[in-house]
Amino acid sequence: MPQQAVIGLIGGMSWESSAEYYRIINREVRERLGGVHSARTLMWSVDFGEIERLQHQGEWDRLAEEMKDAARRLERGGADFLVLCTNTMHRLAEEIAGAVAIPLLHIADPTAEAIHGSGFQRVVLLGTAFTMEQDFYKGRLRETHGLDVLIPEAEDRRVVHDIIYRELVAGQVLPASRQAYREVIARLVARGAQAIVLGCTEIMLLVSDSDSAAPLFDTTRLHALAAVERALTMTGQE
Repeated sequence: MPQQAVIGLIGGMSWESSAEYYRIINREVRERLGGVHSARTLMWSVDFGEIERLQHQGEWDRLAEEMKDAARRLERGGADFLVLCTNTMHRLAEEIAGAVAIPLLHIADPTAEAIHGSGFQRVVLLGTAFTMEQDFYKGRLRETHGLDVLIPEAEDRRVVHDIIYRELVAGQVLPASRQAYREVIARLVARGAQAIVLGCTEIMLLVSDSDSAAPLFDTTRLHALAAVERALTMTGQE
């Protein structure tokens, strides 16, 4: 049996969601290959306390150096391609991809493919304020994939962002916050959203399909599954 390609995971942002990547990837490999098979992976996990501080200080050049360093370490370790286990830090996807010779699997691409496959066009993007308000993510969904992307109103963006950084990245999943997300989603569905993109890798810890009148697209799961597909097909295993 040909060996799987090695998945290089840039994790720790936060480790709560990185653990989900590891779980989903290994479970999917076992499901597809049978027996006790598991994925061939490397992970470089950063200190999110430092990353979070630099994000809110707008130190994106320093963050780019951190991410490029992580990518190079994984490449030297034998990774065949990279998976950046966070939506927000895809703001630096071009810099990361340019620092190494191995490819980066962009989180927005399998998400958009799944949305198109389900026949939806108008979607809402939930995530950190950086992801919702800057163009690096919704711009890719619009320009590369032709989707119509909505974001919440300003107060709802603040609520979504604060719950991520004050609770979810610390592993806190609170009923009141789940209700707050339900209300935000309901307002967006009322604006005509056909589907909801969970554009932060921690949101899946808080909400599920039962919390929304519109289908949810969990970027963590879609990205992890796409990584397995890439790992198995790069070497002709499937």
